[in-house]
Amino acid sequence: MNTAEILKKVRQIEIKTGRLVSETFAGQYQSVFKGRGVEFAEVREYIPGDDVRAIDWNVTARCSKPFVKNFVEERELTLMILCDISASHAFGSGAVSKSEAAAELAAMFAFSALKNSDKTGLLLFTDKPELYIPPRKGKNHSLRIIRELLAYTPKNRGTDVAMALRTVNQLMKHSGIIILISDFNTPDFTHEARLTERRHDMIPVVITDRFERSLPEAGALLVSEPLEGGGAFTADLRSPAFRQAYRDGAAKKRAELEQTLKSIGADWIDVDPALPVHGPVVKFFRQRRRKFR
Repeated sequence: MNTAEILKKVRQIEIKTGRLVSETFAGQYQSVFKGRGVEFAEVREYIPGDDVRAIDWNVTARCSKPFVKNFVEERELTLMILCDISASHAFGSGAVSKSEAAAELAAMFAFSALKNSDKTGLLLFTDKPELYIPPRKGKNHSLRIIRELLAYTPKNRGTDVAMALRTVNQLMKHSGIIILISDFNTPDFTHEARLTERRHDMIPVVITDRFERSLPEAGALLVSEPLEGGGAFTADLRSPAFRQAYRDGAAKKRAELEQTLKSIGADWIDVDPALPVHGPVVKFFRQRRRKFR
C-alpha cells in the first residue's frame, strides 16, 4: 500500500473499531483483565481502627508515634501489543491478510485501553525485534500504532516468539497486559511464556488462515520461496492423500500449540482473517467475565 492507501485504511479501522469499542466493549475491558491492584500513596499518622499490619515501623520508630502506609487502587495499566510481522503474516486466502486482521485486532485493544486511560505500546517482531514504540496515551499515539502495523516493512522473515517475550519482559518493569498476536509458526516458547504469564496478563491471539488448516481440491500448485524459508516445491492439490497429510500435519501442530497454551494457563483468542475479527474478541470478553466472577 502507498501512503494514501495506508492513511485511508487507518481511517477505516479507526471508524470501525472505535464504534465497536463504544458499543460492544465499553466497560468490559477493565473488568476482564487481572492485574489491577494497589499502589503505595503515602504514610500518615495512625488512626484508631487502622489495620495494625499497615504500620510503617521505620517511620514509627523515627517519629516516636505510630504511622501507617496508605495504599490506593491502581488507576491505570500498561497494554503492550506484541505483533508478529514475519513473512507468513502477509498471507491471506481471502480479501484480508493476516497482517490486516492483526492491525484491526490491535486497534480494538488500543482504543479500549485509550477509553480506560491506560497506556499502549507496540513491539513488532520477526525472529528479531523490529520496532518498539514505548507505551503512551492519546488518540494520535493509538493511530500511530495502527499505521505502523499496516506500513512497516520487516527486515527479517522468520518468527521467534520466545525472543519477543524475553524482549518485552526486559522492557516492561511493572506488571501489565500483553496481547501477543501471531500465527505461532515458531520454535518452542513454553519457558518464556510461563515467565511472562507469572508477571503479566498475557493474551495470545492465534491468527490462522483457513488454507493453513486444510487445502482445497485443485490442480498442481507451484510454491515458490516458501513464506519463511527458501527453495520451491510443487503441491498436487488433486491428490486426496496429499491433502489429508496436510490436514493431519496442521492438526498435529495445532494440538501442540494448544497444549503449550494450556500448560501456561493462558486464555487465548482464535482468529480467522476471513471472518469479522471482533467476534472472537467478544467471545473472549464473555468467557473472561464468567471466569472472574
